[in-house]
Amino acid sequence: MTRGAVVGAFVAMVAVVATACGSTRIVTKTVTVPASPKGGLGPPGDITQFGYIKSLARKGAGFELRFDPAWFTSGVTASRAKFEDTGSSDVPNDNYVVDEGHRLLTYLVPATARVTVLTNNGTGILGTRITVSELAQIVTGGAHRKLFEPITTGFWMRFHVDTVRSLDQQYVP
Repeated sequence: MTRGAVVGAFVAMVAVVATACGSTRIVTKTVTVPASPKGGLGPPGDITQFGYIKSLARKGAGFELRFDPAWFTSGVTASRAKFEDTGSSDVPNDNYVVDEGHRLLTYLVPATARVTVLTNNGTGILGTRITVSELAQIVTGGAHRKLFEPITTGFWMRFHVDTVRSLDQQYVP
């Protein structure tokens, strides 16, 4: 290819690009992204915490919960924590609960919060939904359905700021 042919090809390419650029349209597209559960600085919007229910009493239209938080650990975390506490790293069922403070924290529980306890209908262990009111009866020792395990096995509490969204009883083999 001669120098003139190369220059000619280059000029033709610039002309094509210039023509294409002249017909370019700018399109703006707005996309709405759902808000994340975190919603900004600080901790996540919802937090899940393991611990023990010490009291659950009616307060207005809802309930007030006194909760003793603890760490439900597994794996290396569990075996090392148990070793530091007892001198033995033997962790049955690979779980070890670290409950050091026993400080009770107060949470609000709407009457509509989701509650699950462990029952056995004869065919196996079930997570059974109950009302917050029935859980309050269980906590105070009132009449209630038969549970598979006592509530001293602990609960997983999901909450937002100071308001409980759900309480789920922990199974302990």
